Amino acid sequence: MLETSARLLRLLSLLQAHRDWSGADLADRLGVTPRTVRRDVDRLRELGYPVNASPGTGGGYQLGAGAELPPLLLDDDEAVAVAVGLRTAAGQGIEGIGETSVRALTKLEQVLPGRLRRRVGALNAFTVPMLRAPRQQGVDPAVLTELAGVCRDAERLRFDYRDHEGSSSRRVVEPHRLVCTERRWYLVAWDLDREDWRTFRVDRLTPRPPHGPRFAPRTPPADDLASYVSQGVSTRAHAAQAVVRLLVPLEEAAQRITPSDGTLEAETARSCLLRTGAPSLDVMVFHVMFMGFEFEVLEPARLADRIRESRDLLSRALDRGVPSADPRGAGPSPTP
Repeated sequence: MLETSARLLRLLSLLQAHRDWSGADLADRLGVTPRTVRRDVDRLRELGYPVNASPGTGGGYQLGAGAELPPLLLDDDEAVAVAVGLRTAAGQGIEGIGETSVRALTKLEQVLPGRLRRRVGALNAFTVPMLRAPRQQGVDPAVLTELAGVCRDAERLRFDYRDHEGSSSRRVVEPHRLVCTERRWYLVAWDLDREDWRTFRVDRLTPRPPHGPRFAPRTPPADDLASYVSQGVSTRAHAAQAVVRLLVPLEEAAQRITPSDGTLEAETARSCLLRTGAPSLDVMVFHVMFMGFEFEVLEPARLADRIRESRDLLSRALDRGVPSADPRGAGPSPTP
């Protein structure tokens, strides 16, 4: 059995991880009796944590918003600073930190008192970031935390969705996970109408609460959801698909090729495989060439044919162009 202080921290972590727990479930997780759980909940309340309890068969414990922040966490100014920082990191898609920021922000906003939520909202509403590059269409951090919440609580989600052609539709899904790249956020969910897994760009959806009812989570479409989404947006979504051998190590290719460009797989110490897609084979030719690596087409054979055709077209254009400069730097000789 865990010591009391360690058990309290474990109990607090469990309460933050899900919206509600039954006393029996908490007792089972902690290896104690339901009576001990009740005493530990009382200790958390004494420390300032707002733990709500509902009686009855369907009752349980919930971590709610309180009148003040628990003393173990942050004071008001620190809480506002952390929340604004997490919102900024989540909204800007900073590589390697965005998903973690959303999880942390979801936990923090769950216990923020109303007065601090208003301060955070005002700072975000009236702050304009000056970025190093033009900002792409952004994602509202409030939408991200809302989606993270329904994923956590296994609640059905209703939303309006706009596809890449601008057509709108109403969707009802069982949300599973949020996946982020350095550019965009995606929601992986089971589409109830289409009876299949789908990937949705978060910047194209608008949640339509109320959410629910609860559902039993399904087995995800892949163990590696990041790779699954990458294949979907870079390869499966396109009419033309290809497998290309890049004659550089995987680490070098990964510095230039993003998950939105394609998926990489190590082959040898000096080569890797790229699986990618494009609207057509003609576009694929330039998509592969502009990556800037020596390569070899593995499939389809038609892509190699299109590359040859493009090579011949460029050669003819050069042959009928201006004369080459004199190698000594004097330029073409004038006509007598």
